[in-house]
Order: sequence, then C-alpha cells, then structure tokens
Amino acid sequence: MKKIDESTKKALIEAAIDARANSYSPYSGYAVGAAVLADDGAIYAGCNVENAAYPLGMCAEANAIGSMAMAGGRQIVAAVVSGPNQDLCAPCGGCRQNLREFAGADDIEIYLCDSDGGVLMETSIFTLLPNSFGPDVVNAVRHGKREK
Repeated sequence: MKKIDESTKKALIEAAIDARANSYSPYSGYAVGAAVLADDGAIYAGCNVENAAYPLGMCAEANAIGSMAMAGGRQIVAAVVSGPNQDLCAPCGGCRQNLREFAGADDIEIYLCDSDGGVLMETSIFTLLPNSFGPDVVNAVRHGKREK
C-alpha cells in the first residue's frame, strides 16, 4: 500500500468536506462527501445525491469514482469519506466494492472523517472488504494463474 504524505492527505480531506457541502440529501438529511486520489496525483470528489425513488440515489464514493473515471483515471491510491457531525461514516458494501475495483491488486488507504476533517478511522480497502473479488482475480483466472 502506497502511503500518502500529510499535505496530500489534508487536500484529500478538504476535497471531501467541500463535496459534502454540496450534498443533495433532502430526505435523510445525511450529507456525505468523498474524495479519491488517483495514481497520477489528481483528486476527484463527489457527494451523495438522493432521489425520491430511494434506490436511484447515488453515494458520494460512487460519484467521486465516476468523476475520476470520466477524466480517464483507473487507479485509486487513497480515499476519504466525510459524514455529518462527528459520526463515523463508512462506505456501504457497494461502495467498498467500487473502491476495490479501482484499487486493482493494491491495497488503498481510506480515511473516515467527521464533518470538520478530523480522522476518526484510518483503514484500508482490504480491511473493509476482506477476501474481496476484484479485477486481479478475474484476470488471473482468465490467464490460467488460479485454480478454476
């Protein structure tokens, strides 16, 4: 796992907090912001966007990843999720899998922050999603490097 420096970590946290301020969460009132650091050093952010038809809402992490993918990014190095108040806001199961997809075979740092940017938990995608299924597994099977 590649460690990021403190100034990059601070910029990533600030991007997530700024994104959270734009959350569209009129139903739950639970504003979330996320930011991902791509392997080229670019930071992409997203906020949660709710919908009256609840299953159509978008998580902050998914929107940040979508922004990265739209810009051509394919590898995440680190991610931040910022929830409301002083609450610990961890990625949902689907977002964990989405983060895992863009981690490739590498583990990535994940910082779970409060609304002021205080880091409540430092973890990694492989800790949040143990024994995960990702592109490296699919590619290994396709190329005969794993048992079928």
